[in-house]
Amino acid sequence: MRSRLAALVYVPLALVILLLGMLYAGSVTRAHQQEVFLDRLRDTSYLVLPARQAIVADDPSLVAGDLERYRQVYGIRAGVVDQAGVTVAAEGLEIHDYAERHAALAGRRAEMRETFWPWDAQRIVVAEPIFDGGDLVGALVTSSDAVKVQRAIWYSWALLGAAGVVMALLALVLADRTAGWVLRPVRAVDQAMEKMGGGRLDERIPPSTGPPELRQVVSRFNEMAERVEHLMRRQQEFVANASHELRNPLNALMLRIESLALTVEAEDADDVEHVRAEAERMAQILDALLLLADGTSMSAAQPVDVADLVARRVEGRKVLDPDREVRLTTPGGEVLAAADPTALESAFDTVVENAIKFAPASEPVDVLVVCEAGRIEIVVRDHGPGVPAEQLERLTERFWRSPGHSSVRGSGLGLAIASELLAALGGGLRLDLPDDGGLRARLQVPAWEAGA
Repeated sequence: MRSRLAALVYVPLALVILLLGMLYAGSVTRAHQQEVFLDRLRDTSYLVLPARQAIVADDPSLVAGDLERYRQVYGIRAGVVDQAGVTVAAEGLEIHDYAERHAALAGRRAEMRETFWPWDAQRIVVAEPIFDGGDLVGALVTSSDAVKVQRAIWYSWALLGAAGVVMALLALVLADRTAGWVLRPVRAVDQAMEKMGGGRLDERIPPSTGPPELRQVVSRFNEMAERVEHLMRRQQEFVANASHELRNPLNALMLRIESLALTVEAEDADDVEHVRAEAERMAQILDALLLLADGTSMSAAQPVDVADLVARRVEGRKVLDPDREVRLTTPGGEVLAAADPTALESAFDTVVENAIKFAPASEPVDVLVVCEAGRIEIVVRDHGPGVPAEQLERLTERFWRSPGHSSVRGSGLGLAIASELLAALGGGLRLDLPDDGGLRARLQVPAWEAGA
């Protein structure tokens, strides 16, 4: 955008510089020609007197000496013709059928020709009529080489071109600085928004940034940032209060479960284990919600062995529901990912719970850990009815449920929470429909790089 704005400023300036340069070049050319013409006109005015005497006395020697000295000193050839056009005296000059000569013999004084370009000029001819007592008796013609004029014009043009290049460069710098000054508030807003996205809610922009027309934008942005910071602070306070209020009864419940486990009969021990697992699951859901509400908690990634984490969660699932088959396949050895273990566990448990919920009890749920270049995937595949292809993208929307599964218990938050948790970890959740039915979920997280 800066380059386009700079071009909008620079192009008119360049055109103005070009137009003024062309006009000035024409003016300089005409000034050089006028200077030479006036110089020749003064010379002819001086030579007219001996030329008139030579014509009246019919004695060419009266002017021949002056013409010779004039040629020797200035290198300019001159000649005198009478009223009939016959050459009276000439010094190195063959008086051709010059238009200037005809004009002088018609009694018209010399006039400067129209402006000529240096590559067109060959010779400069000036003719002045000679009068004697009011009668036209002849004409004086001078002819000089135009090389000096051409050189002077070319030199002036070279200086003008160099000055034009300098002015064009200055105009380019001016246009770039002007574009930068105009866009400074836009860059400031962009940088402030980036910092706010990274957690610096107190970021503000100086109100004097940029031109007056854009300072209102800066003011509006600062007002918006104030409101966003206020709302985020209130949300964080709510999260802290909710964490405290929910943790206390949950911890009390888990203590009661532990006490109950010491007093129940052996045949009821499995039920107590199920209750304990559900309580732990509630604690994990609470952790996941707190992580979503406070994104700064997951800002520092740590190495997590995904294979070990998935194996532990699958074993925990078997304790909770031993009749449900969950088949696990891992590559063997450590599979390290850069993630928050609590967030990854919560996302994995949510996806597995969703697969078990919608798949028939007789069908297994397949879990596969895949390690690729720079990325780790946990693939959870069920063999249930799946969803229509047009509904696939809506599965991660909050509170959205497929019309075909409205009778299944749930709130429509599971996959949405999992997707947001994985996105906060720098990964994502991809859903697709296998050819043989069911739903396949790919939990993607970045691999851990040693020394990162």
